[in-house]
Amino acid sequence: MLMTDSHCHFDFAAFEPDRAQHWRRAQLVGVHRLVIPGIEEAQWPDLPLLCAAHPGLYYALGLHPWWLARASTAWQSTLAKALDNADNRCVAVGEMGLDRSLTLAPDIQETALIAQLELAIQYQLPVILHSHGTHDRVLKWLRRYPVKGGVVHGFSGSVQQAETFWMLGIHIGVGGTITYDRANKTRQAVAALPVEALVLETDAPDMPLCGFQGQPNHPAQLPRVLTALAELRQQDEALLAEQLESNVNQLFDFSE
Repeated sequence: MLMTDSHCHFDFAAFEPDRAQHWRRAQLVGVHRLVIPGIEEAQWPDLPLLCAAHPGLYYALGLHPWWLARASTAWQSTLAKALDNADNRCVAVGEMGLDRSLTLAPDIQETALIAQLELAIQYQLPVILHSHGTHDRVLKWLRRYPVKGGVVHGFSGSVQQAETFWMLGIHIGVGGTITYDRANKTRQAVAALPVEALVLETDAPDMPLCGFQGQPNHPAQLPRVLTALAELRQQDEALLAEQLESNVNQLFDFSE
């Protein structure tokens, strides 16, 4: 079974010094592609080089709200130039979004989100969304700025919120959260949604699965997420994997 990790911070230090070995480890269990989200300006020039060095790796360009406070005043023009110069391994704009846990003022976060939604529309790319305790606010801006699809990663919310994202063409990123029994609301949501709305992710090296707390997460854990999802939905694992690949192909316009 082939799988795509739709959200993996593979450029982080956790995968040094031998990134190639980590990628081989993931490939051995069927992970043949992964998408590295953009999070800050300093990272943007390096992502195309990393992905060019490892076939199967793709990237997005964006500014995560956690890194917004240290962004330069020219970040929007810098991001637009990076998108202008991006190669075909750039498959989305993001990781962008809102985070209720930050002390950064909500209006500053929303201004940055809107700017990136506008760029996604301009470049006709899907978006990768971060939403922590802010689903309704993110949905408000998606209604005003209709993008070419996307994914809300690490989704943790209700069935109704997930359905609303999907109505706007936004897929739901399913990761290690569903391996925890206590995540009942999220587990119910991914079980109830149309299968076409779902894509797999690890958020590695973050978001470890149940039983692996305290350890860096890894894209090689993606089959465990698939197994958990198949059990929740009571679906055949191989058929589910095939459908999820079709979903991510459509989302990021993968052709191979």
